[in-house]
Amino acid sequence: MVARDLADKANRPDFPRWAARARATGGCAQPIHLKGRVDYRDPATGQLLHRYSTAHEPGGVLRVACKTRRASRCPACAETYRADTYQLIRAGLAGGKGVPASVAAHPAAFVTLTAPSFGVVHSRRETPGGSVAPCHPRRNAVPCPHGRVLSCTTRHGADDSRLGQPLCPDCYDHAGSVLFNALAPELWRRFTLALRRRIAKAAGLTVRELRDVLTVSFAKVAEYQRRGVVHFHAVIRLDGPDGPASTPPGWATYALLADAVNEAAGVVTVSTPTAPDLPARSLAWGDQVDVRPITTSGELTDKAVAGYVAKYATKAAECVGTLDRRIRPTDDPAELPVSAHARRLITECLRLGAMEELAGLRLAEWAHMLGFRGHFSTKSRDYSTTLGTLRADRIDHNRREAEITTGRLPFPDEEPVIVLADWRYVGQGLTPGEALLTAALTGQPLPPLSPQQGGSST
Repeated sequence: MVARDLADKANRPDFPRWAARARATGGCAQPIHLKGRVDYRDPATGQLLHRYSTAHEPGGVLRVACKTRRASRCPACAETYRADTYQLIRAGLAGGKGVPASVAAHPAAFVTLTAPSFGVVHSRRETPGGSVAPCHPRRNAVPCPHGRVLSCTTRHGADDSRLGQPLCPDCYDHAGSVLFNALAPELWRRFTLALRRRIAKAAGLTVRELRDVLTVSFAKVAEYQRRGVVHFHAVIRLDGPDGPASTPPGWATYALLADAVNEAAGVVTVSTPTAPDLPARSLAWGDQVDVRPITTSGELTDKAVAGYVAKYATKAAECVGTLDRRIRPTDDPAELPVSAHARRLITECLRLGAMEELAGLRLAEWAHMLGFRGHFSTKSRDYSTTLGTLRADRIDHNRREAEITTGRLPFPDEEPVIVLADWRYVGQGLTPGEALLTAALTGQPLPPLSPQQGGSST
């Protein structure tokens, strides 16, 4: 079937135009199919000057890139998102994209905030010498209430499927794990408020007075640990009152920032709602708070930090053995193609999500994300440019390239014209043959087709 589909697509009369569209989408693995037309009319007379119709496109549809950030869905579009995130992060550290180069002299820290422990899990620990230490050796370990000895002397490999899995699934605090994921965005918000308070206190100012002399700018990304909980990587920078274009006061040093981060991370908490058989609990960051200076040379440069942060911008919970789609009402959790640990976490999300007292956390709706419903990458207003600006610049660049290639666009920007568009969504994805051809034409990797991804009928 795949060979026949491949031959049909390659031998079709409009293949050159189809190939051009495949390249125009950047090799998108799940393009969106649209039908419709665009009319260009004279604003004074209403006369039709030009009409574009998808009737002239291969298969009668226009395919546009899906623009997802998930590498598991579309490697091509995810790579574009990763590259944009890289530019956004680096601009806030070295300048560019509208940010002055002087920002490189501002104190900046790379901060990692982790989750607390919810139970003993298999882990890979490396010694300072580079060798791998035993997982959890316990010489005199006794069985847990469920009859399992919480000890493991295995030196796990980097790809060991047991990493992140509880030594005793029945001892593991699944409820605490999914509640932490659900409340992690609120915990981060409280951390940023506490951070500003700590900086103001160190400077002998009130928070209101601090705004007149200092701006705390940040960009962060969420990463799933193998045990299924999120932690945050963040770039935090100290600016003057007008953002990156202004110099921070002399007392605003990296040492002050590092102390304030450690203090703020150690004091903020968030309480979970109370429900039957589920008393309220106080959640906080884990003990492993890492704060390191970002420098212009050495190991942690602006390029290294931007690359590290951008790498996680295209990944989500599917990296820890769960799904990259929502759980449907017709899904049976026992039949889902997920790891045993992810299944327990998903089931806990569904159980807690059915409680009226926890409805605001939307745990059932975000069960595939193990309870986390926050944005994976966020930034403060003054950190640097925006993803929207980067996308607009790319559109302008492509427009200029098209003008160079074709001689001119139908209607240059300086000519007044009314644009009337009428679009209709008719599908998404590629057939197996189209997927193979697209990968060959664009050099993009071929993702595995699934019912959620493939299935073009054109």
